[in-house]
Amino acid sequence: MKTAIVTDSTAYIPVELRAKHDIHMIPLNVIFGNESYQEEVEIKIEHFYEEVKNNRDLPSTSQPAIGEFVELYERLAKEYDAIVSIHLSSGISGTYQGAVAAGEMVDETDVHVFDSEISCMIQGFYVLEAAEMAAEGKSPEEILGRLNQMKESDRAYFMVDDLSHLQRGGRLSSAQAIVGSLLQVKPVLHFVDTKIVPFEKIRTRKKAVKRILDLFDEDASQQVPMRAVVIHGNREAEGEELKKELEQKYPHVEFYLSYFGPVIGTHLGEGALGLGWYKR
Repeated sequence: MKTAIVTDSTAYIPVELRAKHDIHMIPLNVIFGNESYQEEVEIKIEHFYEEVKNNRDLPSTSQPAIGEFVELYERLAKEYDAIVSIHLSSGISGTYQGAVAAGEMVDETDVHVFDSEISCMIQGFYVLEAAEMAAEGKSPEEILGRLNQMKESDRAYFMVDDLSHLQRGGRLSSAQAIVGSLLQVKPVLHFVDTKIVPFEKIRTRKKAVKRILDLFDEDASQQVPMRAVVIHGNREAEGEELKKELEQKYPHVEFYLSYFGPVIGTHLGEGALGLGWYKR
């Protein structure tokens, strides 16, 4: 059984990992004014955050066109027996629904679309597991069974450093953003029922990071094999330093470093920090 693995750009899987595991990626779009860019293809993280600083208005984002999915699926159908297509949470984007609609238009192969109910490199972990199983010749049904099992243990928490993005994106009033900034409030967010919702509001960045690390320790201290990822909003050096500290403390955990790319970074802003994990 030869199964193709597809995901979208918001998994933020490094290009070398995508190549190594034969992962196919379809990009979402980020739009500045009249200019639209394909995430991970036409605009990278450094350029994106620089553009945000230089523009008064936040960019908008859009999902891939259904036709792009159909074109990719039809091309893969010539080489693969089936396709497992894994996408960001259906609660924050229509990408999953677009993939489902496209899959129904393709007759040449079976397309199985999976809602990760999350995003960023935690979504990428689902993709990596699927790719590893596909390389072993596992069936789509076996792969989907494992992905559903992963949902029982995956966790992800994100700290927002710059409240102006939440305010400019309509998720905070101006007054809330001003008061929050004055009080140094750093919201910690997580996914619940496919949507990003507040977990806690914590004073100061240092305390917010510590809270996330304490949540991680609750699972990591059980000494079971895990994968985890540190995710940064254009703060690579800080992310790398935190990753090294965690690797020393938790040698049984396989750590990755990733980032909030343009689509997710539009909403969380520069300086955001996240940590996600699951039990293997």
